[in-house]
Amino acid sequence: MRTINATRVQLVTAMSAHLAGYHQATGAGLGDLLATGRENPAGAIFDRAVDRGEIAPDRLSERVKSLPFDLLRHEILVTRAPAPDDVLEEIGDTIFLPLVR
Repeated sequence: MRTINATRVQLVTAMSAHLAGYHQATGAGLGDLLATGRENPAGAIFDRAVDRGEIAPDRLSERVKSLPFDLLRHEILVTRAPAPDDVLEEIGDTIFLPLVR
């Protein structure tokens, strides 16, 4: 998440501004543009955590896997700035990990 946080804020902010007219004209939302049916790119991270016994595989639904990244995306879109480290740690340690242990 730190890599996404450090490298994608300007892109997400610019895309949001450029897509505003499209969304207004079509009524489509950002979620309509997201690719569906593709594998989660963080799958290897989750697989390694399962192998180490850090998370329970039966608690890893696709929604739960996407949650930390959804929260980071929300933070970036709302603040239009990189999320501070304490926010990243809260997303991971306080919100995500209790769901998967």
